[in-house]
Amino acid sequence: MTQTRLLALALFTLAATDAAWFWDDRHALAAMLVFGLPPLLLGVVAWRGWTRAGLSAGLIALLWFSHGVMVAWTRPPERAFAFAEILLALAIIYFASMPGLRARFRKRR
Repeated sequence: MTQTRLLALALFTLAATDAAWFWDDRHALAAMLVFGLPPLLLGVVAWRGWTRAGLSAGLIALLWFSHGVMVAWTRPPERAFAFAEILLALAIIYFASMPGLRARFRKRR
């Protein structure tokens, strides 16, 4: 499986995690628009091969990582979802960075 497909799957998983996290929230629609829609849209464009999807996802993943750390630190009942968000954000950063790292450290002939 290619890096962009793995990136898309990580983004889809994050969108599903956010949907489960905010399912019973009082402001579920707003939470889905802020937290669920961006990874879903980025996952779709990454799956379809948009070249800048990795850069965009990697930058936004830094925000998802920060959000997960803040929630894990301050709200113990939501800690499992926060740790899932942290791990998925790290996976997104990894998959988004791999093509550039491979190109940078490729052996020259």
